[in-house]
Amino acid sequence: MNEHIEVWQWGILLIPSLAFILFSPLAKTKEVFFKATQNNRTPNTLLLTGSLVISWIFAKSITNAANLGQQFGIAGGVAYAMYYLSFAVAGIIIYQLRTKGNFKSIHDFLETRFGHLAILVFSFLILIRLFNEVWSNTMVIGSYFGSIGSSPYYSSIIIFTGLTLFYALKGGLSSSIFTDAIQMIFFAILLVIILWKIFSVEHFSLSDISASSEWSMALGGNLIFAAFIQSFSYPFHDPVLTDRGFISNPKTTLKSFLWATVIGFLCILLFSFVGIFAKANGLDGQATVAVSKLFGTVILLVINFIMISSAASTLDSTFASASKLIAVDLNIKPTLSFGRLVMIGIAIIGTIPVFLDASILSATTISGTMVIGLAPVFILWKLKAPKISFYTSVFAGIVFGFLLVFKVFPSSLILTTGKYADLLWINIWGSCICFILYLAPVWLKRIFN
Repeated sequence: MNEHIEVWQWGILLIPSLAFILFSPLAKTKEVFFKATQNNRTPNTLLLTGSLVISWIFAKSITNAANLGQQFGIAGGVAYAMYYLSFAVAGIIIYQLRTKGNFKSIHDFLETRFGHLAILVFSFLILIRLFNEVWSNTMVIGSYFGSIGSSPYYSSIIIFTGLTLFYALKGGLSSSIFTDAIQMIFFAILLVIILWKIFSVEHFSLSDISASSEWSMALGGNLIFAAFIQSFSYPFHDPVLTDRGFISNPKTTLKSFLWATVIGFLCILLFSFVGIFAKANGLDGQATVAVSKLFGTVILLVINFIMISSAASTLDSTFASASKLIAVDLNIKPTLSFGRLVMIGIAIIGTIPVFLDASILSATTISGTMVIGLAPVFILWKLKAPKISFYTSVFAGIVFGFLLVFKVFPSSLILTTGKYADLLWINIWGSCICFILYLAPVWLKRIFN
């Protein structure tokens, strides 16, 4: 079997993609393509929950969860799983926006409260997010087919992106949600196989996992608290998540988001066990790769399948969200043909960084910091803040994001040590400043009125 591993790898990439192309629904109306609504039927709780979870279990998320487990033990898994509190935050706020504010979308809320320019600023942030999602996930897939820069690396990325684009073009958001259900089942089964394999190894048990961390700020705590802070802003710049908040009825949506919080948290935490196993056995290098090499071809293919399924679910959702953003939310040209054209465009533009060797992890941590200014906008949505509040808060968040990127934040304001200390304290100070700047115009208006 080892001799034919490349054939098996290409098989698990090509066969599911071709099946999705064949069986994915064909969208003939805008409602089906942009809203996944057919004959007035919307996704139920089970389908919507599965779609939320698998579309947020990115290939890079799985890789990062395993690597953090390898680096910090169970604390690393908890740290990355904390990002999945975003589901609960978004679910509750979106439920309120729909039932108490009667808003039809995130863009509807922003335009009503802060004007059209706010829509453009917000959409720019979203586009950066969607752009990042393309290359950061496909690069993970390429790494399982060959080293960076090799022909198999590039060819697997191009073919994988092309096939995913093909079925996304066919049905839009309907295709995305249809394939998400299947991909979630694949993920659950394969995760069980991996966990069974690592726990079948002698001298590795749950006690090893519980003892894998020291639970200090320097060894995972910084990231745990940073992820918690970001969960109040992070979900709102991701249309893959928020688009799904407006397609089913509000109660179904809220239940789905709350269930997705629990399931997503557990899935990421459980996958971090792969990294903890690697740490316990002294394995070096990327955790998923190291463990797959230890267990041989079958587990390598299982992990490959998980990566491909999770990356495909995120990629088709990214194409669908980009299409809706440009065509519908910005109302440039809300037609099927233009929506499909946008998908092709984001696929091409989003693949360019693959040839520039961009960093995978930075797509999550940096973009998460740059959007902390969205937290007061949505958490305090009931407050009738003036338009200037949106801009002061959002642009302050972007400034703090750049302080992190260029590592120019004053060290005297970083009050803990260890890795991710700068990330944590930039988010703490930045969030405080964003809330103050958001509320300041409200206070000044009340004083002078």
